[in-house]
This record gives sequence, structure tokens and C-alpha cells, in this order.
Amino acid sequence: MSLGGHLKELRNRFFWSAIFIFAGTIAGWFLFEPVFQILQKPVVDLANSRGVNATLNIGTVAGAFDLQLQVSIFLGVMLSSPIWIYNLWAFVTPGLKKRERRFTLGFVFSALPLFLTGCWLAWISLPGFVATLIGFTPQGTANVINANEYILFTIRILLVFGLAFVLPVVLVMLNLAGLITAQSILKSWRFAVFIIALIAALATPTADPMSMFLVMIPLIALYFIAAAITYLNDKRRAKKAAKLDEELNSEAASNE
Repeated sequence: MSLGGHLKELRNRFFWSAIFIFAGTIAGWFLFEPVFQILQKPVVDLANSRGVNATLNIGTVAGAFDLQLQVSIFLGVMLSSPIWIYNLWAFVTPGLKKRERRFTLGFVFSALPLFLTGCWLAWISLPGFVATLIGFTPQGTANVINANEYILFTIRILLVFGLAFVLPVVLVMLNLAGLITAQSILKSWRFAVFIIALIAALATPTADPMSMFLVMIPLIALYFIAAAITYLNDKRRAKKAAKLDEELNSEAASNE
């Protein structure tokens, strides 16, 4: 396919992905009320159980509309994720060999569960984050939380956790594409642990170290699992290359 054909194919994939994201956003618009009740539940439960004076507040005239629009777009991207992930795979797969297609299909089916696992871990940790942060409110004062900022905070936490769980799969895909090796992954383990600790610290804005370790441990485990998979793939690739060289040398010797 020519460059123009590839660009046309990419445009079509983007178009259909955008259509489904838009449809998901419309659905998210009607799902806003129950989703918002779920997202604000940690604050409501904290105020009821501990008697903390905390409430969400919409501070501008257009604030409610902006809030609903932000949540609707987020839901649209989440609801349509199988479609745009498939379109991404469908755009890449024609240029791959049969074996590589199976690898990319494995990426599609493994990335989504890992992303959802990260989001779930963030969700069960969210009440602890909120309780710790609101706990800094001085006695005798009320914590009037901007609703837009709170929703962006929760969405950011969910996305950071979800994407962090997908990164090891990206490492495997880069190895399958021949861009990195298992040796380079293992050699950078100290730097990777530092980055994971940084991500955990940013994603868990609490003074509780256990929350940070709760994020770090599965991410470090996934990192070394990715390193193990890339090591096996490098070993297979080296064995295949050695066999090919042996066949070429044998063929060259017979020709002489």
C-alpha cells in the first residue's frame, strides 16, 4: 500500500473510532447522574461516618455543564475502548507477519484487563486517599471541595493506575518489534523501580506508605514478568538466527 493509502486507512480508522467515542459520550451524558453519585461517594461517606464537614461545590454558572461534559467524554472513551483498540490493531496488523499478528492480538486482549485492574485498584484505594487528604482540614473549618477539581482528581488517579498497569505490555510489544531487548530492560531495573516509586508517589497523594507500596509491588512484579517474557523471546530469536546462519554456512560450503 502506498503512503497515501496508509494515510487514508488511518483516517478511516480515526473516523470510526471518533464515531464510537462520540456515541459513547452521548451515552455517558445520560449516565452522568449515577456515575457522579458513585464518584462523590467517598466524600459523602466520610462526611457521614466521621462527621467531617466536607461537601462538593460547583462554583461557577457553567460549572455543572463543564463537569457533566468532562465525565461524559471520559465515559465515552472508556465505553468505546474495545472499538478504538480494535481499530488500532486493525491498522497495524496488515503490515505484520502471521506470528506477529497473534502477538498484537494478545496485546489487545491483555492490555484492557490490565488497564481495568489498575482502575479497580485505584478505586478501592480512593476512599483512603480522600480521607487522608481531607484529614488535614483544620478543626473548626469546612472543606468545600470544587466539584470539577475533585472529578478531575479521581479521573486522573484512575487513568494513572490503569496506564501504569499497561506499560509492561508495551515493553513486551517493543521487544517483539525488535526495538528493545530483555538485557536492556533488566539493566534498567533500578531506574524502572525509581520511576515506579515516583508514579506511586504521585498517584497516592497520602502520607500512608502502605498505599504507595500497594501500587509499587504489582507494578514491579509486572515489570519483571515483562522482562522474563522478553528474555524468552530474545532466546527464541537468537536460536532461530543461529539455525539460519548454520543453514546458510552449510549451503555455502556445499556450493564450494
